Amino acid sequence: MEKKYKLTKETINVVSKTLYRIEALRDFNDVKKGDKGGFVEKEENLSQSDNCWVYGNAKVYGDAKVHDNAKVSGNAKVYGDAIVSNNAHVYGNAEVCNYAEVYDNAEVYGIAWVFDNAKVHGNTVVRGNAKVRGNATVFGYSEIFGNAEIFGDAWVYGKARVFDKAKVYGHAEIFDDAKIYDDAKIYGLAWVYRNAEVFGNVEVCGDARICGDAKVESNGDYIVFKNWWSSGRYFTWTKSNDMWKVGCFYGTGKELIDKAYRDSEISGREYERIVKYVKTINNDLEIM
Repeated sequence: MEKKYKLTKETINVVSKTLYRIEALRDFNDVKKGDKGGFVEKEENLSQSDNCWVYGNAKVYGDAKVHDNAKVSGNAKVYGDAIVSNNAHVYGNAEVCNYAEVYDNAEVYGIAWVFDNAKVHGNTVVRGNAKVRGNATVFGYSEIFGNAEIFGDAWVYGKARVFDKAKVYGHAEIFDDAKIYDDAKIYGLAWVYRNAEVFGNVEVCGDARICGDAKVESNGDYIVFKNWWSSGRYFTWTKSNDMWKVGCFYGTGKELIDKAYRDSEISGREYERIVKYVKTINNDLEIM
């Protein structure tokens, strides 16, 4: 295989490692023969095939690998056992490290960090001071920006957006066109999806299911109940749209009661009791 670049004699030291500036040996993609690139520790850091490249003052070292059509540029760093592949782009002052993976058409830039065992792929954008870490997975057309953090075993996908100082962690999932922002925290086994918005200083946790066009700004904007009489599953009511999410069902209180009675007398009676209880709470709040 004809090599596409060589290590030059221009070096820098990073964390006790010597990195070498690279120079193109042939034309490919947007790189011309003789162009100087960024810095790598060894040839294993950057594939000699495909169109991948390290630009500017970007640095790739440790056991990190850049291959396929991926690009690392600006002052970005890729190190540890990280992988940047396919058409991914890491640039600005972003850092991708540890065992993290950035691939497909994903972009990581600004001062963003992707590390630990995190995976960023699809057409995702991670930017600003955002952090994706732990075993978190971010994919689809989602966007993570501002000072947002995604960690634990959380998933963010679809066209979801997480920004400002919001945090998503635990086993939480944010997907479809959901938006999480301000200082909101989503964790546990909670799901936020469809066109739902969670913002303010609220915490959405446990087995909560926030969906539809619900807007949750405070902890009183949703209630999670448990079906103690049969299945033992959890279900959620959201105040802003006065809707109920119970398993695959999503609808009004009346629709829930009607469906429950069709299932069984006890199910109908208990759901009716809970729907009436929530209605009483709402009426009391309106009077106050």
